[in-house]
Amino acid sequence: MSLHTYDYLDGNAAAGELSKIFAMDVTAAEGQCAQCGATKRFAEAHLYMQGPGVVARCAVCEHVLLRLVNGRHRVFLDVRGMKYLSLDTSELKESGR
Repeated sequence: MSLHTYDYLDGNAAAGELSKIFAMDVTAAEGQCAQCGATKRFAEAHLYMQGPGVVARCAVCEHVLLRLVNGRHRVFLDVRGMKYLSLDTSELKESGR
């Protein structure tokens, strides 16, 4: 049973916010939860957007994976909840970027 009373979206809902920082689609990236070790696509994370920013939680243990907050001229990104985030760059090489 979830401890959270808010409904969540899947990680795909973060695509717009994350595209402001990353040139690649982070929702397709694979990451590992620092708490339970689950390895999943970021799109599978549970996303909470009711607060002033975005909070992504592990779909397995609900540990916070990522926090993203937009300030006036700054973006604050906290990814301490992930051991790694792996991005496939093969599409970048093929398109000449």
